Amino acid sequence: MTVPVRSHSSPIILTNIETIPGQTITRHLGLVQGSSVRAKHLGRDIAAGFKNIVGGELKGYTELLQEARQEATDRMVQEAQRKGANAIVNVRFATSSLTQGAAELFVYGTAVRVD
Repeated sequence: MTVPVRSHSSPIILTNIETIPGQTITRHLGLVQGSSVRAKHLGRDIAAGFKNIVGGELKGYTELLQEARQEATDRMVQEAQRKGANAIVNVRFATSSLTQGAAELFVYGTAVRVD
């Protein structure tokens, strides 16, 4: 999947594959990363408890993770742009539990210049 992302300066291409079809990688700029640590919210926990009884999507947590993904991705893109990249290849997401009630969403990839 290749996604152009518009940020404050110039657009940057994000992809989860090693190359960008139709583009040539001309410069390898190294690993870039971004993360966001989020804590659970009491109101969301109560709603999640009810959903566990009746089933269904935990929309509060879905929104929380979406916000964390976007924030982590924005941070990774900013780091790539500081290095002079116009694309990030091999993008990967990971999560980890830090403490009871708090989790980190981590995104990383390889910053490159493409023509």
